[in-house]
Amino acid sequence: MLNSKKNTNNVSNQSNHSPAVNILSEGSKLKGDLNSQTDIRIAGTVEGEASSKGKIIVTGNGKVVGDITSSEADVAGRVEGKLKVSSKLTLRESAIIDGDIYTKTLVVEEGAQINGSCRMGSDAKSLSGKSDVDYANDTKVKSSS
Repeated sequence: MLNSKKNTNNVSNQSNHSPAVNILSEGSKLKGDLNSQTDIRIAGTVEGEASSKGKIIVTGNGKVVGDITSSEADVAGRVEGKLKVSSKLTLRESAIIDGDIYTKTLVVEEGAQINGSCRMGSDAKSLSGKSDVDYANDTKVKSSS
């Protein structure tokens, strides 16, 4: 005999769940802040802050003019702002970063460009809240009197 039970809830169950990845497609432009609990893939342009509790991916055609804050990031495009990544940041060979980097772990492919300072390790989280002036004063070589 054929099984008479049909699973009619497949479509409705899937619509109740949020997507695993939020995508800003190539050619799209977003002005404003982008916040997500899940991963974000940026192939277009974001003019504003992008933050995620998951991973942020900036493709080769992607551009972010603003700060990025996430637990993990993979950048192949351009970022004009600070990158604050609590775990691992990967910069692909086509990546161009015009801003400071704060991360625990950094992977840089040959050809990637970083135009800014980089703070790594366990101190990266505490340093990210300081201004450049505060950091300069804290790290200034003290002369012995």
